[in-house]
Amino acid sequence: MSTPHKPLVILRPDPHPGERIFRPDTLTRLHDRFTVVEPDTEEAFDRALPDAFAVVGQPDLPAERLARAGELRALLNVEGNFFPNVDYDECFRRGIHVLGCGPAYAQAVAEYALGLALDLARGISREDRAFRAGRERYVSDGTADSVLLRGADVGLIGFGNLGRSLHPLLAPFRPTLRVYDPWLPPAALREQGLVPASLDETLARSTFVFVLATVTDDSRHLLGERELALLPDGARLILVSRAPVVDFPALLARVAEGRLLAGIDVWPDEPVAADDQARDLEGLVLSAHRAGGIPEAFLSIGDMVVDDLTLLARGLPPARMQVAARELVGRYRNRPVL
Repeated sequence: MSTPHKPLVILRPDPHPGERIFRPDTLTRLHDRFTVVEPDTEEAFDRALPDAFAVVGQPDLPAERLARAGELRALLNVEGNFFPNVDYDECFRRGIHVLGCGPAYAQAVAEYALGLALDLARGISREDRAFRAGRERYVSDGTADSVLLRGADVGLIGFGNLGRSLHPLLAPFRPTLRVYDPWLPPAALREQGLVPASLDETLARSTFVFVLATVTDDSRHLLGERELALLPDGARLILVSRAPVVDFPALLARVAEGRLLAGIDVWPDEPVAADDQARDLEGLVLSAHRAGGIPEAFLSIGDMVVDDLTLLARGLPPARMQVAARELVGRYRNRPVL
C-alpha cells in the first residue's frame, strides 16, 4: 500500500532489467519518493493495481483492468513503442498520462544515421572489407562513386523525434533539407529552415534520404517499387526507424541493380536469416538494429521516468518523456524490439 506522502508506483519495465535503465542513484531517488512494488506475477500486479499512482512499463491494460486502477494517473512506457495492448481511449477519458521514452533513443539514432550516411558517401566500410581481403584501391581508384554530404540535397521521411535530433547534426554540412511529413503543416517545417515537400519530390530530388518515419497503416510500405524508382541513380538511403515503412524486396532489388546504396539498421524479421540476400549485397551497409540501444540511452530512460513521476506527484505536467497524442497513439503498428 502507498502512504499519503509516497504514491505507489508499479515497476514492470519489461523487456529491460531494472539495472539497464536505472542507475543506482536514480533507483534510490525513485524509492525515496515513491512506494515501489515489482510484481512478478499477474496476480501480484492485479493486487497492486487499485492503489497504483503510476505504472512503469506496458503490461496489458484493457478497459476492464483499468477499471480496477482507480488511482492511476500515469502509464510510462519504457520499451519505446506504444502497443495496442492498452485501452488508450479509456486512459485519455480518465486523464491518465500516457508517456513514452522515444526521446531517450533519438540522439543515439540520429548520430548513428549520420555515421551511416558518411559511410555510404565515401564507401568507408566497403573499402575496409576490400583492404582486409587484399583488394584495396589507392587514391582515386577507390573513390569514383564518392560524394560529399556538404551542400547535398537531403530528404527526411518523417520529422518526429529522430528528425528533430538529426536536423542539427546535418546543419554544419549546409544541405538543402526537404521533408515529407503528412502529420506536420508546412509552416512548422519552414520555421526550422526546412523545405516542405511531397513524398515524390523528396525522393526524386535527394541524393541522401533518411527514413525516419514510424509505422502506421498508412505508412506501411510507404517506399515501394514506384517510390524507390524515383530516387536518382547513385542515391544513398538510410533506414533507421521501422522496417515495414520500406518494401524490402523492392529495396534490395534496386541495390542489386547497382542503382542505390543503402544503410539498414532495422529489418522485417530479426534476427535476419543466415541465407538472406542482403548479406551478399555489396551496396549495403548492414547493421543489426543497434542504432539506439546504447547504455547512455537506456540509462536516460530511468532519469526521465523519475523526473516526470516527481513532477506528476506534485501536480505538474511531465517535462521529459514523450506525451502520447490522443489522435496518434492508436495508429502505431510498431513491433516489440528484441
